[in-house]
Amino acid sequence: MGMISEFKKFAMGGSLVEVAIAFVMGMAFNTVIKAFTGGIVSPLLGYLLGVDLMSLKKVLREPVMAMNEAGIPVETVSEISVMYGAFIMAIIDFILIAFVCFMVIKSVLKKDPNAAPATPANEVLLGEIRDLLKK
Repeated sequence: MGMISEFKKFAMGGSLVEVAIAFVMGMAFNTVIKAFTGGIVSPLLGYLLGVDLMSLKKVLREPVMAMNEAGIPVETVSEISVMYGAFIMAIIDFILIAFVCFMVIKSVLKKDPNAAPATPANEVLLGEIRDLLKK
């Protein structure tokens, strides 16, 4: 029973719950960024460059077509291609997400100019030892 209660304490601990909430928010934010790049950035870049970025690919092997019994062309061997346009969009997604995360962290960790400088850990430890020796 000790292991189950220990796991419950771990699972309900503040840091794990906060990480889970951050993960869910990150997934939602990823969806927003993908919609932004797919619906706004990609068409604008495509318009400026004169090509749809998502359709950019290098075909390594063309598909092979054959006729079936009914005389309808059927693809017997699929096309093999490198979809580098989708990769470019994924890089743009990553850069946007990384930039927003950087801005959020920078605003959260913004230092107060009036705050006293932090005391080094070794000085704090020495002060505690001094206080204990006085007792």
